[in-house]
Amino acid sequence: MSGNLCIYQSMKNESLKGSMLLFITAFIWGIAFAFQRSGMEYIGPITFMAARCFLAVIFLGVLCMIIYGPKKAFRYDRATVLGGLGCGFFMTIANNLQQMGMVYTEAGKAGFITAMYILIVPVLNVFILKKKEPLKTWIAVALGVIGLYLLCAAGTAEIEKGDILVFGCAVFFSAHILCSDRFAGTAEIVKMSFIQFFVSFVLSAAIALLTEDVSFEGIWAGRIAVAYCGILSAGVGYTLQIVGQKTVKPAAASLIMSLESVFAVVGGWLILHETMSLRELIGCAVMFAAIILVQLEPKKKS
Repeated sequence: MSGNLCIYQSMKNESLKGSMLLFITAFIWGIAFAFQRSGMEYIGPITFMAARCFLAVIFLGVLCMIIYGPKKAFRYDRATVLGGLGCGFFMTIANNLQQMGMVYTEAGKAGFITAMYILIVPVLNVFILKKKEPLKTWIAVALGVIGLYLLCAAGTAEIEKGDILVFGCAVFFSAHILCSDRFAGTAEIVKMSFIQFFVSFVLSAAIALLTEDVSFEGIWAGRIAVAYCGILSAGVGYTLQIVGQKTVKPAAASLIMSLESVFAVVGGWLILHETMSLRELIGCAVMFAAIILVQLEPKKKS
């Protein structure tokens, strides 16, 4: 009996540690919205994304060598390559839409609009993958739409250009999640992440060279924001997520990770001195309620 108790206590402690790692991840990712916005004082949005992905590639390349060893770090199976290419494609579109949108909208708003992917994924499951969703999902989606309107159309009947771009980002992040889910069971996850960031770097760098005035002086001037988003948000955040989710149930992990949207508002307030109207704050609260609702697991019958 005492042995079983020790095992239970050990599992409980591991779950608590995992929850703390996911909480830290949500914090890192939420604060990143403020750095994403401040970094564009020096460089264009796509240039910023290319520089961020370049640092992520270096970080994840080193991590691959540590985990798999120098000889096996860059040997890939078919699932890892396909997953990396697919996820890299969707991530490139999503991240660049988000970055361009943040030229026009606040960090806090961008955080909550991006979090709509949690509501979009089950909708895509229904219309694309033909999976059934419970009634609570549709209630959550309806709440999310109401909250999105209150947040983005504050004082007017129109949604701003930046909000539309960030919402597009949420749609492509949803596609990224479905792509990740498709290959997660068979691919080597860290290697797949390395490939997706490499793809995103190559595509973003090419687009930036064609559409923006790429300046190394500007990149250096925005080095703190680029370093935070490239190393902490992409590299460290992703790694902590993987470690944390090993000991935390998916529903609980999703709830913790959804705090990213709240930290985005906090980061915008502390770092950029952004403020929100009462209507916008109510919109945030409604959206957060929708995000929590869609992730709640139904009670199992005893």
